[in-house]
Amino acid sequence: MIVDLWHVLLVQGTCLPLSSYMSSQAEISERMRAILIDWIIEVQYRLTLMPETLYLTVYIIDQYLSMESVPRKELQLVGISAMLIVSKYEEIWAPLVKDLMCLCDNAFTRDQVLTKEKAILDRLHWNLTVPTMYMFIVRYLKAAMCDTELENMAFFYSELALVHYAMLVYPPSVTAAVAVYAARSTLGMNPPWTDILEHHTSLAEPQLLDCARRLISFHTLAPESKQKAVYRKYSKPKLGSVALQSPDKKLLSG
Repeated sequence: MIVDLWHVLLVQGTCLPLSSYMSSQAEISERMRAILIDWIIEVQYRLTLMPETLYLTVYIIDQYLSMESVPRKELQLVGISAMLIVSKYEEIWAPLVKDLMCLCDNAFTRDQVLTKEKAILDRLHWNLTVPTMYMFIVRYLKAAMCDTELENMAFFYSELALVHYAMLVYPPSVTAAVAVYAARSTLGMNPPWTDILEHHTSLAEPQLLDCARRLISFHTLAPESKQKAVYRKYSKPKLGSVALQSPDKKLLSG
């Protein structure tokens, strides 16, 4: 029964936001999305919201943008409204609307936030039960019997993936697996991919390499990137300063 349920999640994980949706957006770009997600990550960390809230918020943003053309001036409104929706769904104590408005420098009114919240929920048919990358990565890390350093490194890579629109081509189950693989590689764990992980992910190491090269490339560029929320967060001693580790560049030439 548990195996059957996991299979359903894997199948559902292929029902993703369109990875090409940006071509249908007249006023927003990949860079603008990256700025928004970078900001969302900062807000989640500042408000100490649960990681589930972060991953589902990003999913809802992308899913809504796959369905609706959004003016540039409303992109942050979509982001903060999505976070409000997910906070009510995931958190014991959700942030107040006025607190989220304050984080936007009061660029939007309460009515605008609540109206957009309803518009997003209606467009998504109120379906918030979706398999996010977080759901998969927790399972994979448990299978890997990870320590705190590996856990922090894997979440660093998974949050880097959230920022980059190009990663939408991969199902969340694959990106989660690659985050664990890239983390193990960067930490010099041998082997970087085990039979147990292959069993739990249904992915062999060769199937991970293309996505892993992208993640390692993002790590390499992170110190100079304009979107630094993930890098700053995981440079903190509280999270093991894992972002300061040298990425496994052998994967880039592999």
